[in-house]
Amino acid sequence: MTTTVPRSPARISVRDRLLRLAETVTTPLLPEDYLDLIAPLRAGAALRGRVLAVDPETRDAATLTIQPGRDWRGHAPGQYVRLGVDVDGVRQWRAYSLTSAPGRRDGRICVTVKAIPDGRVSNHLVRRLRPGTIIHLDQAQGDFVLPDPAPTRVLFLTAGSGITPVMGMLRAGAHTRSDVVVVHSAPTVDDVVFGAELRALAAQGAIRLVERHTDTDGMLGVDELAGLVPDHLERQTWACGPVGMLDAVERHWDAAGVARRLHTERFRPTVISPGEGGTVTFTRAGLTVTADGATPLLDVGEAAGALMPSGCRMGICFGCVVPLRQGAVRDLRNGELTTAVPGDGVLIQTCVSAAAGTCDIEL
Repeated sequence: MTTTVPRSPARISVRDRLLRLAETVTTPLLPEDYLDLIAPLRAGAALRGRVLAVDPETRDAATLTIQPGRDWRGHAPGQYVRLGVDVDGVRQWRAYSLTSAPGRRDGRICVTVKAIPDGRVSNHLVRRLRPGTIIHLDQAQGDFVLPDPAPTRVLFLTAGSGITPVMGMLRAGAHTRSDVVVVHSAPTVDDVVFGAELRALAAQGAIRLVERHTDTDGMLGVDELAGLVPDHLERQTWACGPVGMLDAVERHWDAAGVARRLHTERFRPTVISPGEGGTVTFTRAGLTVTADGATPLLDVGEAAGALMPSGCRMGICFGCVVPLRQGAVRDLRNGELTTAVPGDGVLIQTCVSAAAGTCDIEL
C-alpha cells in the first residue's frame, strides 16, 4: 500500500500568504497596479507601449515611434494596430497602420497618424502627445498584406493617409520582390506623407510613382488609370483611401471582371453624422428608443426600462460609465461631442451625456 504524505501547509501557502500580505498593505490597489507603474511593459501585463518619439511628416501628420511591451507578437507588413490613449480623461481606441518594417533589431514599431478635422484622438496624437507617454496596444491585425510568394506585378492605389500600410510594405522590401507602381493622391506636394521617401525610391528605379495633387490636378478618376497605368487591371492591386475612392475602384474592377485582383482597406467604414438627439439602442437590454438632445442618456435608459448603473448623477463619481459601441453623444456640461465606431472602446458618462445622433450603448 502506498501512503501519500501531504506537503506542509506552511510551504504550500508561503507565496499565497505573501501575496495576501501585499494586497493588505496596498489596498485598495493590487500589487499588480504598482508593478504597472514600475514596469508597464513587462511580460504578463496588459499590452502597452511607451512612445519614444513623435516626428512630423507633414503639416497634419506625424509618425509615432513606440517601444511595445514584451508580449508584442510582431506584425506583417500592411497590418494595423489599435492604440488606446487617454484624451481628457477618457480612454479612446483607434486603429492605425504600422509603417515600420517588422522585426526591427530594437523591437520598436511605428505608426503614422494624420490629424483629421474634429478628430479628437488623431489631433491629440499628432499635436499633443509627448515622448514618454504610456499607451495601450492590441496585437496587430488585418489581412491587407502581400501574399507569399509576392505577385510579379503590383499596383498600390492610395490617397491621403491610405499610403501608410503601403509604406509598411515598401519598407519591408515589397519592391524587391515585385514590379511596383504606386499611384497616390494628396491635396498638394507638401501633403504627400512620406513624399521624400517615395520620390527617392522612384529616383532609384525601385518603384514607378504617379503623384496626383488634387488641389491643382483635380480628383483622380478611375477612368484615368488606363492612361496612367495601362496594365492596371492585370496587376494585383492594393487600394487604400477615402470611402468614395474605394467604392469607385471596386465598381471599376468588378465591371472588368477582375475583382479577385483587388484588395482594399477601409479604416473606418462607418460614417458618424452628429446631430441633435436621435435613436438610442441599449444593446444588451434589447431596447431602442428615440431621445432628444437635452435629456441625459441615464434618464432615457431608465424611462425605457433599462437597468442603468448610476451614482451621483452629476458627472462626478463616474458610477454611470458605460461603453459607447457606435454613434455620437454630446456632453451636456460643455457641448463637446464624442463619437465611436465598433471597436473603439469609448466610455461615456450617461448622466451628463445626451444623444447627438443615432447611438448604441452597451448596456
